[in-house]
Amino acid sequence: MIRAIIIDDERLARNELKKLLLDFPEIEVIAEATNAAEGVEKIDSLNPDLIFLDIQMPGKTGFDMLAELERAPNVIFTTAYDEYALKAFEVNALDYLLKPVEPKRLADALQKLQVEEDKEPISDHPISVNRSILNENDQVFVKDGERCWFVKLSDIRLFESVGNYAKVYFGPNKPLILKSLNALEERLDEKVFFRANRKHIVNLRLIEKIEPYFNGGLLLEMKGGEKIEVSRRQTVKFKEMMSL
Repeated sequence: MIRAIIIDDERLARNELKKLLLDFPEIEVIAEATNAAEGVEKIDSLNPDLIFLDIQMPGKTGFDMLAELERAPNVIFTTAYDEYALKAFEVNALDYLLKPVEPKRLADALQKLQVEEDKEPISDHPISVNRSILNENDQVFVKDGERCWFVKLSDIRLFESVGNYAKVYFGPNKPLILKSLNALEERLDEKVFFRANRKHIVNLRLIEKIEPYFNGGLLLEMKGGEKIEVSRRQTVKFKEMMSL
């Protein structure tokens, strides 16, 4: 069963979508929200697999709402404004449906969801789920100015401190997010992400090469080519973690 939340300020649009979803028994609509603040609250408390998200809402847009989430579920955008189409695909959403939603387009979008879920089985959402640590399979939403991305944590090779911000390295991209390195370190799985020094957290799985460095430290070369020094203090911890 795929648990979904509909986030749209128009009641008629929500009702119409719910009616269309009756033809897809594998989708269970577990909640609705009428604005971004309500949407964030429902997503945080219910942890859905999928959200149907309107872009233009009073106050904050759907994109603004996604940027506030700790982890992003699969997203299908539903909107009357097709000028947003390109932007929606830039954030790598599952699909983008123009209102009024056509049954055939909805079926196509849900087919894409099925392909995604086949890659990775849906969890059973145990009530006791610990949401404080982010799993490497979680996807996060990164917004830098007008550009937005969905990124799996496992694809992020490096976080770099820039004042109160952190630069996030994935693929060719390096957007800035308003999070300190210390705050990020608290949320990341220490078995995957390692604090190399004051300024960098590295993804252990995306290290290409390890070399000895002066003063008893180490030099890590990441898969993107970045060279990161491991401080002498952290080198001891790194060697302990990496030894068999």
